[in-house]
Amino acid sequence: MSRTTIIIIIGFVLLGLFLLCGSLFGRRGMHRAAEDFLLVWLALVIGNMAVGVIDEGYGVAEEIPFLLINFIPPGIVAAVAWFRTRPSLRQPQNRS
Repeated sequence: MSRTTIIIIIGFVLLGLFLLCGSLFGRRGMHRAAEDFLLVWLALVIGNMAVGVIDEGYGVAEEIPFLLINFIPPGIVAAVAWFRTRPSLRQPQNRS
């Protein structure tokens, strides 16, 4: 199994853990968990890119496509979860 595949799988597992923890706090918790995951996941894939550039000697231009390949699949699922769990924009009605 390639390193890229492993990193994508790790992203989905991490997303599942974030959403599971967020679900303990209801819909708003899942919304926040998806939002937080996107930030954490971006930081992790940038760190992974830095390892490729610094330790392995690849150029930044060579690593950017892999950063996108690693970030996008879990990122899309997190964005869908974020969108589906967003708070309603409707104002509560006064029932007097």
